[in-house]
Parts: sequence; C-alpha cells; structure tokens
Amino acid sequence: MGLLIGILKFSPIFVLAGLLMSGMDVLIAAPIATAYATIISMGIKKYKFKELLDKALSNVREIVIVFFILMFAYGLAEAFMATGVGAAIINISLNMGVTAKSVAVVGFIVTCVLSIATGTSWGTFAACAPVFLWLNHIVGGSILLTVASIAGGSCFGDNIGLISDTTVLSSGLQQVEIIHRVRHQGVWSLLCALATGIVIFIVGTSMGLPSDVGSAVEAINSIPDTAWTALSEERASAVILLEQVKTGVPVYMVIPLIIVIGMAIKGFQTMICLGSGIVSSLILGMVAGTVSSINEFLGYLLTGFGDAGSWSIVMMMWVAAFGAIMNSMNAFEPLVKGIINVSRNVRQLMFYNSLLCLGGNVAFGDETAEIVTISPIIRTITEENVEASEEDMYKLRLRNATFADALGVYGSQLIPWHTFVLFYVGIANAVYPLYNFVPFDIIKMNFMAYIAVSSMLILTITGLDRFIPLFGLPSEPDIRLRKEFNKSGKILEETV
Repeated sequence: MGLLIGILKFSPIFVLAGLLMSGMDVLIAAPIATAYATIISMGIKKYKFKELLDKALSNVREIVIVFFILMFAYGLAEAFMATGVGAAIINISLNMGVTAKSVAVVGFIVTCVLSIATGTSWGTFAACAPVFLWLNHIVGGSILLTVASIAGGSCFGDNIGLISDTTVLSSGLQQVEIIHRVRHQGVWSLLCALATGIVIFIVGTSMGLPSDVGSAVEAINSIPDTAWTALSEERASAVILLEQVKTGVPVYMVIPLIIVIGMAIKGFQTMICLGSGIVSSLILGMVAGTVSSINEFLGYLLTGFGDAGSWSIVMMMWVAAFGAIMNSMNAFEPLVKGIINVSRNVRQLMFYNSLLCLGGNVAFGDETAEIVTISPIIRTITEENVEASEEDMYKLRLRNATFADALGVYGSQLIPWHTFVLFYVGIANAVYPLYNFVPFDIIKMNFMAYIAVSSMLILTITGLDRFIPLFGLPSEPDIRLRKEFNKSGKILEETV
C-alpha cells in the first residue's frame, strides 16, 4: 500500500514529463500537471482546495522579485539586439579576418559574447547562423564544425549571463543572488570556453582547410529570400541585427555590454546592472543613429516585457504552484531517501544532485522544465540532510543553481530530442538549405557541451573544484550529512 501511495504522489512528475515529451507547450502542460497534483494531494492528504491554493500562492510570492528581473532581462536583450550592441560584437570579430581554418572558432567566440549580451541562446544562434554558415560556405570551412561551435557558444551566455532567463530562474529557485551565482561559476565557465576554443582551433587547423579570407557582407548577401522569411518568423530581432551587421554600426556600441559586465564584477545589484545597460544602450543608440526616438526604444522594451510576461513569468507561476502542491504531500520523499541512503558524504550527495539535473533534462527534453522541476528537489535534499553554517549552505545552494542551469543548457546539446537541438536544426536548415542538418550534426562536434558537462561532474565528485577560484564546495568536517557511517557504510546514528 505504501508503495502505491508513493507512486501516486510522484505520478504528477510523470504526467508533466509525458506531456512535455509529447510536444505540448509547458504553458499548457504545467496547468494540467498542477490540476492533477491537486487532485492527488486532496485524495491522499485530505487537503481542502483552499489550503492547497494558499500553499501555491505562497510559493509564487517567494519568487516575485524574479519576475521583475526577468522583465528587465528580456527588455535589455531586445535593446541590445536592436540598438546595435549585438551587431558591434559580431563586426569587431569579423573585421579581424576569417578563413576556413578560423571560421568555427571565431563563430564560437562571437556567440559566447553575444549570448552574454542578449541572454538568449536561441536568439544568438538565430542571429549568427546565417552569418557563419554562409561565411563558412564562402571560405570553404567545415559546416559541421561551424554549426556545432556556434551552437555551443550560444549556450555560454544562457548559462552565465545576467539577463538569461535560465540564470535568473535557477538562481531564484535556490534563493541566491544572480551576481553571486555568476561569480561562483565564472572562472569555471571561462576555463571551459578557453579549453573549447583551443580544441576547435586545433581541429579546424588540422583539417587542411584553405586560408582565403571571407566577407561577412558577402555572406549576408548570399542568404536566400526564403531563409530571410523563415528567420523573420522565428526571430524578428535577429533580422534587425543582421541588417546592422551588413550596414555597420560604431564600435562604441559595445560599451553598454562592458558597463553591465563591469558593474556585475564590482558587485552591484542585478537590477542596477540591467538598468545601466538599458540606459546606456538608449543614449549611445541615439548618438549612433540606431535609435531614432525614445518612443521607438520604449517599443523595444515593451516587446521584451511582453515576451517575458507572455511566457516566462506565466510559466514560472504555474511551475511554482506545481512545486508547492508536490511538496505539500512530500512527493519527493522516496527520491530524497534513496539519494541519502547511497551518499557517504556531502560531496557525493551534491554529485547525485547533478545527476538528477542531467537526468531530468533527458526526461523532459526541455531545460526550463528541468530547472523548475528538479531545482526544488535538490534544494530539499540539500537543506534537509546537510549540517552547515549559513554561509556554507549558501555556497551549496549556489552550486545547486549552477547544476540546474549548466546541466540543463549544456546538457541539452547532447540530447537529440531536446527542444534546444531541434530549434537549432530548424534554424540551420532554414537559413542554409544547401545542407540537410539533423540533430547529431549539432552534437558530434559540440566540444563546449562535452567539456562543460564532463568537467562539472568530474570536478564535483573528485573535489578538484577546490583548485578553481570561487568554485570549490565547502569541505568536511565544516559541512556533513545529518548521519554518521561506519566503515561498512551502514548508518550508525542520526545526528538530528
């Protein structure tokens, strides 16, 4: 009987996963799963509907600040795409000269920087795929290396950018400051990017490719009309950015990005960093002529706010409600007990948390669903089973947020049925119809994904993360599980 009840408690997760894997939008799947969880909770725990509603609303209130940050983040992303910040980043790199040997590594670097500036991997890939796939065609590069490189680079800012919805969401669900999250994983992220850039360069130069320099303008002019139409339907802001790359924008349009990153490094609050980027992009955009009026700029912000409100914020509200109802009936208790029973120390427990995130991403095929579903589980596992000071517990929550985001975003690149990969394949086929891309084309040479995922898991389980500044987990005996083990691995006593 107990087993049946446990399965019933956990069944809303299977419902949510099944709906998402069937292709249903999370905005529909989450309400259905929430309604089903409500029925199960009322049946098993005998809760009244109003009690569950109060729990759901209480959980939503806890993440209200995340809603405001997301609105600012989406608004800033639109501003950077439309005012020329993104175009300036691309042009600075392309003006250095791109050959068949370097087109993939240059594409990787550009997408890394642009994804930080815009906070969107999808938007970054949509904006850069037309440029680099056709530039690759002109100079005679490797199409598979190039497409995989810009796919991996596009995920960089989605994992560490201040204005990325996944960064905001994963940090908010662990109740850690975004600035602290970025600092915690910053050096690790940069090392992953550096290692990836070196690998891509070595692979590109070892292929015996030609050394003729290509032109970005020529590449953009080569894009067929059908590709422009498809791109405008998927990402209209990417079309504006490409036009700016073609016509050119002043170099100083990168200043807003430098200001945002600089203020983040200095430790300013996230909203202040985002606000500084919005104001500086308006001022410099008007000087550069990319913004004709304040009303036009406000229109960009309105688009960003609307995108956040119509999808991300609504989705987060439903998922927060879903999580509250699941917690009300201790639905995750069997999973928590299972992990605790096999964990011999805190580091092992954290490693299993990382595997949960990776497994959730495989199951859902959607990084957002993984973040919002798995984040509350790993937070519960950690906080209820680890003894630590407030400072050390905060560091563990920082790592949990990094797990959920990094293994969601980078892990997506290794899952052929994932929404990320399917979107990238769709965009690539639309803008470069000379090649029939399939999911494994994105996966084969996505060195950023391989390096990021494998290093995260290895560094966590081995303790080698202590050699990376700000990234190391607190060590025992400063932290410990709420149980003691003898040498045979059996529990001796509960410390609580």
